[in-house]
Amino acid sequence: MSSTATSRRRGRGAQHDGPRATFRQLLPFLFEHKRTLIVVAVLSVFGAATSLAQPLLVGQLIETVQSDQGLGILVWILVGLVIVSSIISGYQHYLLQRTGTAVVYSSRRKLISRILHLPISEFDARRTGDLVSRVGTDTTLLYAVLTQGLADAVGSAILFLGALIAMLVIDPVLLLLIVVVIGASVVVVTALSGRIRTASTAQQEKVGELASGVERAVGSIRTVRASGATERETETVSVLASEAYGIGVRIAKISSLVVPIAGVALQVSLLVVLGVGGLRVAAGTITIASLITFILFLFMLVMPLATTFGAITSVNQALGALGRIQEVLNLPVETEHDAEIAASFPRDEADPHAPAIEFRDVRFRYPENVVAARLAAAKEAQTLLADAHLEPTDGPATPAEREVLRGVSFAVPRGTRVALVGPSGAGKSTILSLIERFYDPTGGSIRLYGHDSRTYPRDELRAQFGYVEQDAPTLAGTLGDNLRLASPNASDEACEQVLRAVNLGDVLERDPLRLEAPVGEDGVMLSGGERQRLAIARALLTDAPILLLDESTSSLDGVNEQRMREAIDAVSTDRTLIVIAHRLSTVIDSDLIVVLQDGAVVGQGTHAELIESTPLYRDLARHQLLA
Repeated sequence: MSSTATSRRRGRGAQHDGPRATFRQLLPFLFEHKRTLIVVAVLSVFGAATSLAQPLLVGQLIETVQSDQGLGILVWILVGLVIVSSIISGYQHYLLQRTGTAVVYSSRRKLISRILHLPISEFDARRTGDLVSRVGTDTTLLYAVLTQGLADAVGSAILFLGALIAMLVIDPVLLLLIVVVIGASVVVVTALSGRIRTASTAQQEKVGELASGVERAVGSIRTVRASGATERETETVSVLASEAYGIGVRIAKISSLVVPIAGVALQVSLLVVLGVGGLRVAAGTITIASLITFILFLFMLVMPLATTFGAITSVNQALGALGRIQEVLNLPVETEHDAEIAASFPRDEADPHAPAIEFRDVRFRYPENVVAARLAAAKEAQTLLADAHLEPTDGPATPAEREVLRGVSFAVPRGTRVALVGPSGAGKSTILSLIERFYDPTGGSIRLYGHDSRTYPRDELRAQFGYVEQDAPTLAGTLGDNLRLASPNASDEACEQVLRAVNLGDVLERDPLRLEAPVGEDGVMLSGGERQRLAIARALLTDAPILLLDESTSSLDGVNEQRMREAIDAVSTDRTLIVIAHRLSTVIDSDLIVVLQDGAVVGQGTHAELIESTPLYRDLARHQLLA
């Protein structure tokens, strides 16, 4: 096993055992389908009644045969009960299957909606594959609660209770012996059920880690191949699969103890009934017909135990998965506190002279969950370097280890172009994240048109911005799908116009499908520069008054960069631009340049002013800002 795999496994072992759900938390998922479940319960009552009537009819048939009387209608009644019981069982099975599917569907919709509304910090702190696993694998286990577990247990409980009463009437002494045997089996199953739930939760956690590992490897497959790391990644993911397999085997072992208990209970009970019951028949305490009827009820008493014990296994596995689902459903959505925050920061009267954006002594530190995730990622990166026989580096402290912004203040007048420059890790991208309210500052304030940004609902706030992030993703689908992500009602003419504005006319013309041309998974059918320009076109199509460009020209060659600058110049009329600069050519014509270092502003001004006043900017300009 590689050191990488070992390190990752140790890192996960330090985590908590995972959330656990209670049966009460499962009820809301079931109550959504309470009408159907009531029908199922009624059918269970009728089905149990028809099943319980059958041993009584068999007893009467035996007594009728012993008295040399004709069987008459009794046989037909028994046949009718068997047929009715089968029909009820089949329809009940259909309802349970349909309801189980509906429970999975509704839980997935809730989970997907919650995940897509989570704060950005949750995505920064969690692995994508683990969230996907909760939507897929974990929700599927809820299906078993109805189809294999809970509802079967209800019908079995009715049979169990009915058989118990009938056996009490027939022979209380024999029943007492049976209760001792069954009671022992119930005690054992109860003791094992807790272990099943714990193991099931651990298994679902491990499956989530496996999904994350596969997503990580597949998402970086070109880099993995080019680095000769295919076998190492295969081994790492295989270790996770092996650990999930090991937990699954543990669950199988525990379950293998649970299910046969019902069989053992039946065999022991049958031997007791045959032995003791035979003596009681010989003594004349009960009749042969009563003994046979008692034995048939014994089967109805013990056989449901196998179903019930199986239901215990299914429900405990589902509760382990539900704990992971509930963990996400209990997380606050991004907009949960917007209303109360806005109430705490009422908007002032509009000031037409206020800057488009203003930072006032803004400080920011990432939340603890994001800090922990980034430190873990940094440690994993060091392990990967060691595994590849490269020397781990001791670079500067990561943003997770310090305050990212330290008293940042600057203003962006309306209709101007402002560039943010500085070394890597200076806090430039964090500033754009705060403007978009992916995070809120931990100190100071950010003002939009003179109002605290927290007074705006997030949707209203973000409608003011066209945002192009660094390495902006391209969504699987078509050119049109990507363009209309933020402008779903944009016309074909508007889409084609904005594509030509960012020099993507050739992409539009090279496929007869035009806007319906597929771009492939992660935009694999486009070049890196084309993907970046497509993201800029998407932002321009929104016609937002403020554009936020995070190193938007970093993937372009000289010719396309010049055309991109011309396109941005053309659309920047009457707009405000904040640009994170990658090259000097992007910075030099800016109305204002803000120089950042270690989360603080070390200079503001025009290019000429900063060349004279700010040594860091002078050094960056000397190296074309490629620091």
